[in-house]
Amino acid sequence: MKVLRRSSVFAAEVLDVFDRSLTEKELVSQSKALCRDYILSRLNQNSLTWSKTELKLTPSSAALADVSSVLLCLGDELESMQPALYKNVARQLNISVAVENLVSDAFIGVATEIFSAGITWGKVVSMYAVAGALAVDCVRKGHLVTVYILVDSLGQFVRKFLVPWLKRRGGWVDITKCVVKKNLTPEKNWLSSILESLKYFLMAVYVYIMKEQ
Repeated sequence: MKVLRRSSVFAAEVLDVFDRSLTEKELVSQSKALCRDYILSRLNQNSLTWSKTELKLTPSSAALADVSSVLLCLGDELESMQPALYKNVARQLNISVAVENLVSDAFIGVATEIFSAGITWGKVVSMYAVAGALAVDCVRKGHLVTVYILVDSLGQFVRKFLVPWLKRRGGWVDITKCVVKKNLTPEKNWLSSILESLKYFLMAVYVYIMKEQ
């Protein structure tokens, strides 16, 4: 009976993960788990592999399955609107993926530009799209370790800039409001968010290219 009670308690904690006030540590951990899912999706689309260990699900990442599906759906929508923008990002930023610190600094810089005028879910998805595109660049060049650095960099950015906003919105589950659940169709207001995100990312690319010249 004790085992059953403990199992029931554990299951309840997992299912209730979004119904309570999440800590900073939990939100950062979830953000990184979502980033790994997003990166794996983009690598699969490009017939690339990363690390099999990253495919193992944990209770916390399993609870994020619905959120991850929505994030990928919105990412697909965003990237389909401007496919050239989210390809060969390292080349657009004029950086070498062989230098881990450079990739990390470039990602943080672009993310900072994206959110320079405020936070929206559209911009959050844009940040993940940048991370996914950079990860593809890294793996293609054989720099798999840099992908881990990229995931950590996203976690650091979330901890520093996005945690309070995520808490106010009740956590990551709020992003599911951006789609119609039956077929994961983006809501109409998603388009305006995307266009705003693209504007700031284009600005960020320009800024970094200018810095390198």
